[in-house]
Order: sequence, then structure tokens, then C-alpha cells
Amino acid sequence: MSDPDLDLSALALRIKQWGRELGFQQVGITGIELGEHEEHLQRWLAAGYQGEMDYMDAHGSKRSRPAELVPGTLRVVSLRMDYLPGDTQMAQRLGEPVQAYVSRYALGRDYHKLIRKRLQQLAERIQNEIGPFGYRAFVDSAPVLEKAVAEKAGLGWIGKNTLVLNRKAGSWFFLGELFVDLPLPPDAPHGSEHCGRCSACLDTCPTAAFVAPYVLDARRCISYLTIELKGSIPEELRGAIGNRVFGCDDCQIVCPWNRFARPTSQGDFMPRHGLDNSSLAELFMWSEETFLSRTEGSPLRRAGYERWLRNLAVGLGNAPSTIPVLEALRARRQHPSALVREHVEWALRRHGES
Repeated sequence: MSDPDLDLSALALRIKQWGRELGFQQVGITGIELGEHEEHLQRWLAAGYQGEMDYMDAHGSKRSRPAELVPGTLRVVSLRMDYLPGDTQMAQRLGEPVQAYVSRYALGRDYHKLIRKRLQQLAERIQNEIGPFGYRAFVDSAPVLEKAVAEKAGLGWIGKNTLVLNRKAGSWFFLGELFVDLPLPPDAPHGSEHCGRCSACLDTCPTAAFVAPYVLDARRCISYLTIELKGSIPEELRGAIGNRVFGCDDCQIVCPWNRFARPTSQGDFMPRHGLDNSSLAELFMWSEETFLSRTEGSPLRRAGYERWLRNLAVGLGNAPSTIPVLEALRARRQHPSALVREHVEWALRRHGES
């Protein structure tokens, strides 16, 4: 229970200041009522748009009710941290079909560790100031409606591409949350949305994954297909994936608000191992040992080696029929994984080899 003499308004201002000192670009505070977002989630789940992501439906109402997830929670502190490195030549890489395109959030170190550590440091600063209090930190790691929380905390609005958009920063940022048992004054929610008539994100999606503005059918989304899906990528979607081998940024690249995105200064988010400029054939020839050593502490580990090869085989099937492309595919024809072999054979058929 918080001290009745505690100046909560002053504490809220200090929390925002400390958050910025810890490398977050923006900090907001919200209450725990997420009713309309809960209804949206239920409609989305009922339509089956989550595909194999059973965890989206596994926690009952805890996802949309913070006090059920962490009893005693009164407020959620929502924070955002920019992650886009300087010029990562996104459009250029997408236009080079022999090069691999890795989603820009996954080029550097895994963001979970860095942001969780900073959230912990923020909680410790609060504790040093006011004494023990109840809190839990989350980074995309538990059933939390983080985009709804960010919108309610005033960090931006949920755009037609279902991402949080900010007028000064676009959408190239990670979100983190600190659930607290302090009755801090909440910020005003982001009351207006600024997508207007723009439909650039909906129109550009390579696999037509948006069934309507603000509604994504994850089963068609390239990020889902290359990261979450465990089995075969549906054949009718493989061609549209192009050279995207881990995630997809198209709906962010075309968003006009991303003109205002600022490059990150976080060293952890800078590209490692040349992943922002590697050929599909070169990555496809990585052994499992190479994959494990070069993806240590990287989001790419989420896919695992077998799915990494599956994704690269699709990219190679979509690439021009060059000697390195064909040699790479032939070299994996007898791979022990049936999943990899299936996608290699599909790719070779695309190049006229049966």
C-alpha cells in the first residue's frame, strides 16, 4: 500500500524523466480498463486469425485485464524505445532478389534482454525513491495487450496496419510495460488517430494479409509465416514472400508517418554479421553450428535452424536462376529434414528443375 503522503503527480513526472534517462523515447501511464480492446481481441480470435499462435488465446481474460495477470496492479507504465538503425537500405534490399531481407528489428541483439534490464533499473529507481512497492516488468513476454496499453497511455494510436503509430516517431519502436500497484495519475489516451484516408499499408502487403483496416489475418502475414508457423508455408503464398526470410517490414516502410522516425543510438540494435547485406545463397549454406554462433542473442533464434533453411529455400525459389542460387539449392536436396527438402524441391521446380 502506498504512503498516503506520497506526491504521486511528482513521482509520475520523475518516472518519465528516469525512463528517458534509461534510453526510452517516451513514457506514459494508464489505468487497467481495456474493455473495447478486449472485445476486438475476442472477435479476432473467434475469426481464427491467430493461426497456430495458440498463446494468443491461452490465458483467458488475463491478456486484457492486467489486474488478473498481476493481482494488485493499479496502473501500467508503458514505454517505447526506437530501434531502427541509420540507413539500412530497406527498399534497396527488397529490390535485390538474390539478397536476403531480414526484418529490421531482428538485425541486432534480441531486444527482450535490453529492455527488460532497463525496466528493472526503472523499478529500482522508483524503489530507491519511495521504498518497496509491487511491480512486474514485461517485454512482449506475457499475455499483455501492449499496443492497447500504449494507445491508452498516450504513446500513439493503433494504425490500419495494427501497429502503434506516433506522429513524431512513426512505428519503428519496441514497447515495454511496468505493472505497478501505485495509483499514479494516468495520462490522457491518444484520443485521435491520424491514418485518415491513407491505405498505403493495406495496399502494399505482399500477401494481402489485411482483411480490413485494423484487422490482420496473421495466417497470411509474412512475419507469421516465416517466424511463427512451424510446418510448410502454404504454396500459394510462397511466391509473394519474395526474398523476405525473417519477418516483413513492408507495411512500415510505406507508412508516411515513418518519415519522422529517428535512427536509434542503441548499439545493441545495430546490424550484426552482415545480416543487412547477405545473399540468400550464402546464408543457406550456413551449417547449424554457424547458425547457432551467429544468431546467439538474436531474435533469429526464434525460427530455429530448420525453419531458417525453409524460409531461405523459399527466397531462393523466388530469386533469379543464377549459378550460386541453383548450386545452393542442389546442395540441400538431401537435407535430413523433410520440411527443408519439400521447400528445396519447390524452389528447384521454380527454376525448371524437377
